[in-house]
Amino acid sequence: MPDIAPTPTDPDYACAERRVARQLGFLRHLAVYLAVNAGLVLLNLLDRQDHWWSLGPLLGWGIGVLFHALSVFARFPAGIRQAMIARELRRR
Repeated sequence: MPDIAPTPTDPDYACAERRVARQLGFLRHLAVYLAVNAGLVLLNLLDRQDHWWSLGPLLGWGIGVLFHALSVFARFPAGIRQAMIARELRRR
C-alpha cells in the first residue's frame, strides 16, 4: 500500500507544522540564551570582580528557557486535554 503524501489542507499536516514551528522557536530561544549568556559570563570574567553578577541573568533566563522547553516538548497522556475540556464544560 503506497504512502499518501500529506497535503497542507490535512489537519494532521497543520498540527505537525505547528509543532515544528514551536520546536524551531524554542531552538532559536535556546541559541540566543546561550550566546548572550556566554557573552555576559565572558564580560564578568574580564571585569575582575569577585562578584558573579552574570549568574542572575543566567539563572533567571534559564528558568524561562526551561519552561519554554516544557511547553514545547512535554507530552501529556492521550485524551487528557479532552477530559479537561469536558470538565470545564460541565462546570458551566
